[in-house]
Amino acid sequence: MDTRTGLPVVGMVGGGQLARMTHQAAIALGQSLRVLAAAPDDGAALVAADVHIGDHTDLDALRTFAKGCEVVTFDHEHVPQSHLVALAAEGVNVAPDAAALRYAQDKRAMRERLAELGVPVPRWAPAADREAVSALAAEVGWPVVVKAVSGGYDGRGVWVVGRDDELPATELIVEERVPLRRELSALVARSPFGQVAAFPVVETVQREGICVEVLAPAPDLDPELATCAQELAIRLATELGVVGLLAVELFDTGTGLLVNELAMRPHNSGHWTIEGARTSQFEQHLRAVLDYPLGDTAPTAPAVVMANLLGGESGGMSLDERLHHLFAADPGIKVHLYGKQPRPGRKIGHVTALGEDMAPTRERARRAARWLRDATWDEGAA
Repeated sequence: MDTRTGLPVVGMVGGGQLARMTHQAAIALGQSLRVLAAAPDDGAALVAADVHIGDHTDLDALRTFAKGCEVVTFDHEHVPQSHLVALAAEGVNVAPDAAALRYAQDKRAMRERLAELGVPVPRWAPAADREAVSALAAEVGWPVVVKAVSGGYDGRGVWVVGRDDELPATELIVEERVPLRRELSALVARSPFGQVAAFPVVETVQREGICVEVLAPAPDLDPELATCAQELAIRLATELGVVGLLAVELFDTGTGLLVNELAMRPHNSGHWTIEGARTSQFEQHLRAVLDYPLGDTAPTAPAVVMANLLGGESGGMSLDERLHHLFAADPGIKVHLYGKQPRPGRKIGHVTALGEDMAPTRERARRAARWLRDATWDEGAA
């Protein structure tokens, strides 16, 4: 408990952009989020008042960080399971707990648990060796998708491999390469009390394994299918015992939905909610882990588009100059920068556009992201 405010202290392990934006939401709730950052120049460490510098794999650093926290939560899923179990045994309130987080940390365990629950997933198998990969490929055809069992994110740890390609030297699972119409995301929150709240289902647009756009709500999605996706996400949050946010990444095959991945934290597919929903995903995550009643998830506009801002060429113009030009050209665009040094392909921020119709709103977000990336409005440069 914070002795100055009488309000609970929330600790977030990880100092990246998710912690940075969660800190911004915490301010309105009278809190200064406590952050465990790897370095003083991490995005959240640059703005939060209560920062501990330490490694998420160091149990002693985690213990020191957790002292005085009402709850400890995460902006990534890389804290070792053994450390989470040890913290809980010592009385630390961890949300989500080790039992739930395992299914976001371990893709094999996740696939096995989803199969037990009868949840539709791509055909898959453990990939202990080349023979196991070839055996699945004989059923589903080449190429196949191999994934690192642990540690992957933002397209890392996922490879499309053909018959003659070498396999990465790590523990893997192998999956069919699913023919799909598009990718969707269903984001829900669950509190310890058991209250749940679902955001509108969104479409995520991927390029080279990285999410570049989020369209909210997903265009032309059958309302019944959208409800099925939300109900599935709520069911998984309940069955797995998730406290906080759960993002369920889905493949829309045209004939149904398949679960691709799970994330138990604020998620890139929910950044649009800062301006586009009555309650942002970041505030909702705080409400959930603190067992506060959950907030209204209704959208604030008929169409909302988030475009990730990736590092690129400056076009001879500083980022500050580009911001001036962007705000003059489109005063309604919202920009969120993460305090990162730009480099090609790195997520350094995002932009959000709100509007009445999806197509023009999407073009506004795309133009803003292109301009901030490389100082060009030209669509051919995207």
